[in-house]
Amino acid sequence: MCNLTAAEIVKAARSEDKITGLEMIQAIFPDFFELHGDRVGHDDPAIVGGLATLNGQAVTVITTDRGESISERVAKHFGSPEPGGYRKALRLAENAAKFKRPVIMLVNTAGAFPGTSAEEGGQGQAIAENLLKLSQLPTPIITIIYGEGGSGGALALACGDQVWMLENSTYSVLSPEGFASILWKDSSRADDAAEVMKMTPQALLAQGVIEGVIPESSDHNVTIENVKTVLVRELANLQALDETTMLNQRQARYRKF
Repeated sequence: MCNLTAAEIVKAARSEDKITGLEMIQAIFPDFFELHGDRVGHDDPAIVGGLATLNGQAVTVITTDRGESISERVAKHFGSPEPGGYRKALRLAENAAKFKRPVIMLVNTAGAFPGTSAEEGGQGQAIAENLLKLSQLPTPIITIIYGEGGSGGALALACGDQVWMLENSTYSVLSPEGFASILWKDSSRADDAAEVMKMTPQALLAQGVIEGVIPESSDHNVTIENVKTVLVRELANLQALDETTMLNQRQARYRKF
């Protein structure tokens, strides 16, 4: 069990050594086939998604990606999607529902890209449509937050049946620096803010915001096996439900908040 402070978990969630979504896809879904575009004219590289199999079963996998090189990170806005990214994710999820494929979302984002171009492109609308439509899709949807889960930018990819978090990850309405700036007018109190915000996996699990915490190791192969174990088990549980029961449980999950 993780014994780090909230501030230490924030630091670990942002670490350069953090496992990536593409790493998990390569190891868990070796036959992954990437699909592109939102069918409105944009292909946001901050969202990578496509078709794959998990233990022989067809699935759709979608991840945020921060990039590796400087040029990639700039192009991907360090993992902060634009409206086209959310539209791409929704398109892939709707396609999955049509063909009865479960959807797996892997999330590590500080939030949706806040630039002028994103606002002009309908960032708020894209996020809202994801919240509405993903919540209604008749196929199992599991989200794993493996780094930062920031605000609506993360929630737009975490409105399915279950949300799990790696031990060293965060999920919150905004960054601790932003919280401290607003509440205390002092961003240097970010560590205090992290404690107050209850943004760590254990705090969120205690409040019933997430379904579980996945043990994380410095050995990424161990972490990958832990993630795969959860996915296989929980997808089987969700697929054992009839469609109406699954959707009722999904919507009840969010009404309780």
